[in-house]
Amino acid sequence: MEIAPRTERQTTEAVDGVHLARLVVGENMSVQYFRIEPGAEVPEHSHPHEQTGYVTAGVLTFVVDGEEHRAGVDDAYAIPADEPHAARNDTDGLVEGVDIFSPPRLDADWSE
Repeated sequence: MEIAPRTERQTTEAVDGVHLARLVVGENMSVQYFRIEPGAEVPEHSHPHEQTGYVTAGVLTFVVDGEEHRAGVDDAYAIPADEPHAARNDTDGLVEGVDIFSPPRLDADWSE
């Protein structure tokens, strides 16, 4: 068993205003913390990982097929593998949460 306090994990600024920290990596999934500053945007991308997540602070706007979807505090979401998607923080506050990827996603710098 592994316990992974977020405060002990290094956070990387993947793109301007988007901070990620790999928390734990298992055999079949990984867990990543994210913090997105006001006005910051994750550009459209896709990956072979199924992505689920949970918002713990703020409101995150996802864009999938040109349609906007807002996830706020205590909202969970699921993005199928290979689905192009983007996300942004349109608010004046931070957005924080966790993403879970299956299979594990190891590229915290968005190099994929």
